[in-house]
Amino acid sequence: MRQIAVLVLAAGLGWSPASQSQDVAQAEALLKKSGCMKCHAVAAKKEGPSFKDVAARYKGKSEGAAAVTRQITASPKMTLDGREELHDALKTKSDAEIKNAVAYILSR
Repeated sequence: MRQIAVLVLAAGLGWSPASQSQDVAQAEALLKKSGCMKCHAVAAKKEGPSFKDVAARYKGKSEGAAAVTRQITASPKMTLDGREELHDALKTKSDAEIKNAVAYILSR
């Protein structure tokens, strides 16, 4: 009975193991191609926060994926060392590649 309740809850939230899968190599290649790794790293802070810090910030928050998606696709202005700069967008228009990159960042 408990297993059925978990399955019903997961289905209601739109979660499934398939929706959580990601292509790590593809995400890493896109982040490198897009220049993200110049300012970000997986575990260490550089000019920007590490992916580990970003994942921790949004852990358990429903708005996490949407917030990261906006950050990496909308080219928002960022303040770095007192100066404003545009945050470059990912070099793709593919929704699947964007979702994969977001899943990668949030899973670190």
